[in-house]
Amino acid sequence: MTAQEIRKAYLDFFKDRGHVVVPRAKLVPDNDPTTLFTGSGMQPLLPYLLGEKHPAGKRLTDSQTCFRADDVDEVGDNRHTTFFEMLGNWSLGDYFKAEQLPWFYEFLTEKVGLDPKHLYVTVFIGDEKNKIPKDTESAQIWQKLFSQSEVEAEIVEIGSEVDGYEKGMQNGRIFYYDASKNWWSRVGKPENMPAGEPGGPDSEVFYEFTEVEHDQSFGKHCHPNCDCGRFLEIGNSVFMQYIKTDDGGFKELPQKNVDFGGGLERIAAASINSPDVFRIDLLWPIVEKLQELSGKKYEDHVEAKRIIADHMRSAVFMAADGVTPSNKTQGYILRRLLRRAIRQAHELGIESGLFEAIAPIVVDMYRGPFPEIAKNEKTVIDVLEKEEKLFRQTLKKGLREFEKLRSSGPSLSYPPTEDRTSTHVTIEANLAGETIFLLYDTYGFPPELSVEEATQKHIPVSKKWEEEFNKEMEKQRKRSRTAAAGMFKGGLAEHSEQTIKYHTATHLMYKALRLTLGEHVEQRGSNITNERLRFDFNHPAKMTPVEIEKVESIVNEQIAKDLPVTWKEMPTKEALATGARGHFGEKYGDTVKVYIMGPEDNPYTMELCGGPHVEHTGTLGEGGKKFKIIKEESSAAGIRRIKAVLE
Repeated sequence: MTAQEIRKAYLDFFKDRGHVVVPRAKLVPDNDPTTLFTGSGMQPLLPYLLGEKHPAGKRLTDSQTCFRADDVDEVGDNRHTTFFEMLGNWSLGDYFKAEQLPWFYEFLTEKVGLDPKHLYVTVFIGDEKNKIPKDTESAQIWQKLFSQSEVEAEIVEIGSEVDGYEKGMQNGRIFYYDASKNWWSRVGKPENMPAGEPGGPDSEVFYEFTEVEHDQSFGKHCHPNCDCGRFLEIGNSVFMQYIKTDDGGFKELPQKNVDFGGGLERIAAASINSPDVFRIDLLWPIVEKLQELSGKKYEDHVEAKRIIADHMRSAVFMAADGVTPSNKTQGYILRRLLRRAIRQAHELGIESGLFEAIAPIVVDMYRGPFPEIAKNEKTVIDVLEKEEKLFRQTLKKGLREFEKLRSSGPSLSYPPTEDRTSTHVTIEANLAGETIFLLYDTYGFPPELSVEEATQKHIPVSKKWEEEFNKEMEKQRKRSRTAAAGMFKGGLAEHSEQTIKYHTATHLMYKALRLTLGEHVEQRGSNITNERLRFDFNHPAKMTPVEIEKVESIVNEQIAKDLPVTWKEMPTKEALATGARGHFGEKYGDTVKVYIMGPEDNPYTMELCGGPHVEHTGTLGEGGKKFKIIKEESSAAGIRRIKAVLE
């Protein structure tokens, strides 16, 4: 079965058993500041699992889109994805183990058609210290279900260890694990739970890919909870059965709940017996398009294509749910994903149009089950293309700079590894946090991207790179505050995000004034707050309405172009010789910081400035805002004053 067919079959299966299908929650949780993204199927329903009454009743089912940022670095193997759909069914004080486990087994074996000989299950071994009994009920239910399929199913008790496991694997199919594997609560193991906290045992189902050889780097013996890839978890039934008491013990809950989650993509991979989840119908069309765009086979560039395919699904749903690339919270995660995808596309030789080609494929795959994605298609593609355009302009230069910067230190010698076959390989010294900061501040490289580049090139990274990076960030903030205070008479009122936007808008307006009124225009003062910008300049006459409108039009045009904003330090004389504008009456030291808006070979403006600024001008227009001059007046003889806003 395809994933699309499995999703529909699952929802129909549980509708037939009295469940109400609830709509998916957005990837960005509503009114939940404790987490950035919806990371599990149960997350939107947690209040109801903890006692609130759901308006749809006691039996619920859905397919919830999820995103887990913690898995970003894992993407590239055959099974990890940051974005996935979690098939779910819930009982809020209604049915329990005797119904849940047979239903899921029936769905897997009769609806999806999985061979029960490939299925293995785990259950909770109990906790003597906390006097929580072994979950023999679940084990016995599983044993009966396998017996009905004429599959021998011995029960193996291994706890968290795998001693003697090799013998157990001969006939073992039901495995007891301790609380580190088969217990659920919001805070983990029973001993971590505070009084009044609910929790309970869970029972996981695994699919075995018999052709996958066990990798002993994950342990001497393979077992269902092994991470080598031979076994793939495809579903987990959580039985919310207990509550912790004031004396530290546990008692049964008066209302017992079932919380089931099954990975749609993983069940689909099991359905086609492929240990590579990227070959299912919700990922393979993206891979095929990448093969077409790059002219390179999947098998020859597996990791790059997997990263792009996964990140594109995440990015499309984030953008459809209202996330835009930025340097904060969800926006930073989206930016990181997009730039990782662009970096991998660059490696494949795809130099442009990645998101324009791939995003519609993702939208088409989900327009049936999630029509809101198709409804927001234009917005999604606009958001993604804008970020690609921004990052493409600096990627090549940033990669060249990466090579130059990381090559500036002394050489180190390393013994051969699986990836380095020569006797010794000479590579460059540790990549330090200072270098990572420079690549971030100048070329927009997320710090993690620089670390990934180093890892791929076998370049050691400073163990203190994050500490070093943060020190450089603070130095830059101090430089910005100092330089800004000297440049703008009175300086910026503060350094909020909105004030930084107005600071950037001031540069755009300054150039627009010179284009409109003439090259004689010089800045004579400025004051910027988070509510407006104020700018003084020399000009002999009051501006006409036509001139004001032209300045506004020029500035808004540059915002719409989403120009990149970059900077570099240069000797003052060299900076002025290249055409960078200084400011009237300003005294500069031997070196200055030059901010460039637009492509470096044909910039809209180049000015000596201490910062801070946004990374690209499109940020000023977020939310449909436009630059508008609200007042133009005389400030002194021959000096005009403008007040302007973004609204």
